[in-house]
Amino acid sequence: MPARPVLIAVDGLSGSGKTTLAVELAALLRVHRTVSLFHLEDIYPGWHGLAGGQRRYLETVLRPLADGETARWTAWDWNKDDDGASRTTEPADVVLLEGVGAAHAAARGLLDAVVWLHAPSVDRRIRALSRDGATYEPFWDIWAAQEEAWLAGDDVAAAADVVVESGPAGSAPEQVLAALASLPALEHALAPERAAREGVRLLAERVDAYPDAESTYRRLYSGSVRSVWLDSSNVHEAADRNRVSIMADDGGSFGQWAEHRSGTTLVGQHNTTARISGGFFRWLDSVWGHRPATASEDAPGGFALGWLGYLGYELKRETGGKDTGAPVQDRLQDNRTAPDAALLFAGRAVLLDHVRQCTWLLALAGPSHTGEAAEWIAGTAAVIGTLPKASGPPRGQARPPAGLVFQPRDSREAYLAKILEAQAEIGEGNTYEVCLTTQLHATAAEPLDPLDTYLALRRRNPAPFASLLRFGTLTVASTSPERFLSIAADGGLRAEPIKGTRRRLADPDADAAVVQELAGSVKDRAENIMIVDLLRNDLSHFAIPGSLQVSRLCAIESYATVHQMVSTIDAQLLPGAVRAEAVAAAFPAGSMTGAPKISTMDILDRLETGPRGVYSGAVGYFSLDGAADLSVVIRTLVMDGNRLSLGVGGAITADSVPDDEWDEVRTKAFGVLSALGAVFPD
Repeated sequence: MPARPVLIAVDGLSGSGKTTLAVELAALLRVHRTVSLFHLEDIYPGWHGLAGGQRRYLETVLRPLADGETARWTAWDWNKDDDGASRTTEPADVVLLEGVGAAHAAARGLLDAVVWLHAPSVDRRIRALSRDGATYEPFWDIWAAQEEAWLAGDDVAAAADVVVESGPAGSAPEQVLAALASLPALEHALAPERAAREGVRLLAERVDAYPDAESTYRRLYSGSVRSVWLDSSNVHEAADRNRVSIMADDGGSFGQWAEHRSGTTLVGQHNTTARISGGFFRWLDSVWGHRPATASEDAPGGFALGWLGYLGYELKRETGGKDTGAPVQDRLQDNRTAPDAALLFAGRAVLLDHVRQCTWLLALAGPSHTGEAAEWIAGTAAVIGTLPKASGPPRGQARPPAGLVFQPRDSREAYLAKILEAQAEIGEGNTYEVCLTTQLHATAAEPLDPLDTYLALRRRNPAPFASLLRFGTLTVASTSPERFLSIAADGGLRAEPIKGTRRRLADPDADAAVVQELAGSVKDRAENIMIVDLLRNDLSHFAIPGSLQVSRLCAIESYATVHQMVSTIDAQLLPGAVRAEAVAAAFPAGSMTGAPKISTMDILDRLETGPRGVYSGAVGYFSLDGAADLSVVIRTLVMDGNRLSLGVGGAITADSVPDDEWDEVRTKAFGVLSALGAVFPD
């Protein structure tokens, strides 16, 4: 049987730029392979023939090519308004099929990839008429009506693998080709194009200035639609936890963003979006750590550019848990629902080195982007030099929004009843620790300023894993003290679970007594040790035998509003282990599920009356050199437009006293609520 060509459709409404894009794509693809190009306008049977042309295309062009055979078809003679000459299209390595309806419903099962072009109707009309002039103008409305009727029952854009927002100047074929090369279905066919993406190097420049972090973010990133600030805001108390703060957006030639919902990952770069089906962790493995990245040996270790953002708790569906979110179709169609994961790829970033009190500027440079990287470094260094110098912990008065009233998802009585249900499950031997959570919700009169809101939290409760994530209208503002998992470039693994919390007191002697009480609490130590055992098991699946050790057990750490009991588990990753799978094996954090993890998540699905969303997931980075550092999403405010949510909870054991557990929920909410000028709802 003849070899089957790779079939790629380029579809869109008239005037969206399909022909130009297809021709330019063909030129790029021909560098490494043979390419055939078919235009549907050659086969439509006249100005009323959209549906008929789609049928002719399917039967005489697409089906033969899909079988690896030469397509023999009849062209339409537009001058005679009748059938014209017989023509052929050869089955080359890649065949591009361009035109309105190239990816219609009956055709899609034979295609390897679909590119759909969007363009404003005004731009489309101007482009089409400038190309075809007076010939097309009398028939524009007739043809447009046929397109509208076809698409009313065939949503090609929703099924497309790559979507391009095409402006008046058309589309960038290099971006479209890169998006196609990222699709698993074309991984082997476009291997040379995938390899070309690896040919980058990392530039790193030290700036001998140590600017105030708030001023730096406000000046460089507050105007970005998508940005990430991983903020070691209490570095003066915990310099060994996070030596750098990282700021980045998805700007520049290498910048990208990714959102995962219900088994589909959207990956965008400038005006091009690829739709990749499959699990999130499978996609993460395909993009994490596959570009060589080496910087100056003096640059701070840990982050060498890469992906930054959050992984929501609902990704548990890929790690042994069930899907407890809204129905799949609702989540795909409701853009107001926070994605299961949201990340951006930083091709350049600012690192504040808190140990050496300087700034590092990192940027990727490729054969055609060296000048861009150098220009960004020079311009950013100049800005850094004008900013005020850092002067200790976050200071100044918080500016909380007025009038925020939070409502609980569970009343006190309902939560206490769920505690008793959890203890009944423990008594039945179905679990031995349940991390039961609930959420507080509020609706602001108007959307809050993301940066000002985060700064209020930051000043009230600085933390080693504080962070501000902005993805369009979605903001995640976290003051998390807990590391979920870190993976060093050399394979060092570390988890630092927290179990055991007490509110700090203003009187020093009383506060010291609280520390002593927490340190001696048999119940809290038992909770902590249970999670340590769970994480030892999670890490052991990908650790070198004998390398796993508990470096610290039930230590007390103090923060602005709470004292915490923290343990540290270290191990060494097996050589050749898939790092994304190692993250998945530990996700979600055991400190947010209880133990044993899988059966306890099932119990939580029954007890908790709604999905956790971002809360209980992870925030951090996946670096190009294979490193990662992720915190647990706790003490975190999630803002989607004017809707706010705060997740809180605690570990339930057989010895738990329900009233005490409710008090712990209030304690954990205090830091965020007090920063917002709000109180825990009665």
